[in-house]
Amino acid sequence: MYKQGKFIIADKKAIANGIFDMTVLCPEIAAVTQPGQFAQVAAEGFFLRRPISICEVDKDKGTIRLVFEVRGQGTDKISQLAKGSLVDIIAPLGKGFTVLEKGKKAICIGGGIGTPPMVEIAKQYDNNATVISGFRSANAVILQDDFMANGNKTILCTDDGTAGMKGFVTDALRQELAKEKPDIIYACGPMMMLKSVTQIAAENGIYCEVSLEQRMACGVGACLVCVCRTVKNGEEFNSHVCKDGPVFDSKEVVFE
Repeated sequence: MYKQGKFIIADKKAIANGIFDMTVLCPEIAAVTQPGQFAQVAAEGFFLRRPISICEVDKDKGTIRLVFEVRGQGTDKISQLAKGSLVDIIAPLGKGFTVLEKGKKAICIGGGIGTPPMVEIAKQYDNNATVISGFRSANAVILQDDFMANGNKTILCTDDGTAGMKGFVTDALRQELAKEKPDIIYACGPMMMLKSVTQIAAENGIYCEVSLEQRMACGVGACLVCVCRTVKNGEEFNSHVCKDGPVFDSKEVVFE
């Protein structure tokens, strides 16, 4: 069950141009957070909260980590909050990733600001997870040290080749699948990327879960801002990304 409150910011830093990393001390939220869930964060002076995926959870320390990009005035306001101040959040929200039993292998794919939710899910698999991250260029790369600290195999892709391999995450995914097929694929990023990953997973008969990034208003399924089209048993439905997702079985998402 989600909780709402004002919690102390235990740490906060900029990790790339316009991207911030905030650790929040909230033991009651950390205790119940699952990989892939998100928080709705209040920005002072704005009516609507901003959805931010939960990057990492430390249940022992009672903290959650929020890594987000400034995309407008609301997230800009949140980025100005300092270490030691209070942040008003509702969390954990939404349906998270399915975690397979120990010994299973996973490929985790993050595109741009879709990379943060991969940290916690990849941590569940340590050296049985391969993380493929894609960014526009070297100056946008984030969280690679975190994946290495997890014990994950890391593959970095950039569009312009300024860091890692030049190309898309889907190129790296095909190369990995040619060597060994995992038990599950997780992905978060732009819709075009998710559509391609979904197709590759289907071609290879691998179960895949995707986390959709949608603009949300309420975060609890009461409004209709974050509706997406899904299909079950051949029938199409409107689903709420905030409540029915943000994580979906990739076969159920209708990509436009």
